[in-house]
Amino acid sequence: MKLKQPIYIIGLLFFVFGFVTWLGSVLIPYLRIACEISSFESYFVAFSFYISYTLMAIPASRVLKQTGFKKGMSLGLFIMAIGAVIFIPAALGRQYGLFLLGLFAQGAGLTLLQTAANPYITILGPKESAAKRISIMGICNGIAGMLAPAILGAVILQNADGLSARIAGMTAAGKINALQELASRVILPYSIMAIVLVLLALLIQFSGLPDVDEDPDEEAITVTHNRKTSIWQFPHLLLGVSTLFLYVGVEVIAVDSITGYAEYQGLPLSKAKFFASFTLLNMLLGYIIGITCIPRFIQQENALKWSAAAGLIFGTAALLTSGTLSVSFIALLGLANALIWPSIWPLAIAGLGRFTKTGASLLVMAIGGGAVLPLLYGYLADQFSAHSAYAIVLPAYLGILLYAAYGHKIRTL
Repeated sequence: MKLKQPIYIIGLLFFVFGFVTWLGSVLIPYLRIACEISSFESYFVAFSFYISYTLMAIPASRVLKQTGFKKGMSLGLFIMAIGAVIFIPAALGRQYGLFLLGLFAQGAGLTLLQTAANPYITILGPKESAAKRISIMGICNGIAGMLAPAILGAVILQNADGLSARIAGMTAAGKINALQELASRVILPYSIMAIVLVLLALLIQFSGLPDVDEDPDEEAITVTHNRKTSIWQFPHLLLGVSTLFLYVGVEVIAVDSITGYAEYQGLPLSKAKFFASFTLLNMLLGYIIGITCIPRFIQQENALKWSAAAGLIFGTAALLTSGTLSVSFIALLGLANALIWPSIWPLAIAGLGRFTKTGASLLVMAIGGGAVLPLLYGYLADQFSAHSAYAIVLPAYLGILLYAAYGHKIRTL
């Protein structure tokens, strides 16, 4: 099989990553209405999905040792399909717990899929062109993330403006029927999603994708460090894990909360549902800037500093303004966030030698920040307001800025 063919298939998988990952921005306001839950409770959508990365990262790596990359990717897609199927009984019974179970299953499958696909695209082909292949995958991911909220929102949030107010004036029977009709809207899209995921799993399983092994040169590394006998003796890594935890948290807040925030600021839900796509479009633009400018014009640590500073500026501006302008500053957080992930990774794993794989596993587990910080945002939104709750992003961006300026340089305890 020519190299281009496997890249096309893996590119399709990265498109799936982006599409499934960013559906929460639509599901959060949707389930808040359909299941009659609070803002805090609705952010368990993000919690259930992202906590799977923390819980399943190590089991996923063990599964891949048994299955190999190719079968592991196929298995991950099947697990994601099961998660999509769970949405059907969840919708029929308006069972929020079942929705969360389906999201956790999708996150678990995606953890396995990403754990396999990310190193696979690196190993698949010459080392000197790995960055180019990764960049192509990132663009596939970003485009899907931009499209996902708009597509699902057009289906499940159609004519949802003012539904909560209308329901309040209905009889008990009318209210149940209206909410059931709303809940049932996810059945068709998630049924289609399950079918597509199964077909992709079969495509991977029976395709001619080479079942490559991990880089033998990497396995042969015997680098040792003076007085370094444990992963816990690398403070720049541990600080990097904490920083990545903060970053994923604010990234998910920026995307998953913006629909509800736009509605809070008085925009109709028919328009508010598109702001998540605007946030992801800004992130995609930032990603393209990174591909073009790093390291030719911008060093990684400087990109991280400027990104964190931009996050502080946009977050502060959102708190000091209101209406569409405030929502727009939240959308601009996508631009600020774009270069943080690719900048933290190389700084955090620099100089780990034989501890590199373990360090990478810890960084994957830090994706759990996407579970915790949005939940805290939802709690603050209930206690105060959806506007003032964005104050949570400021200390997070400050922590990222401190890591960019000082934290990544700390190599000894």
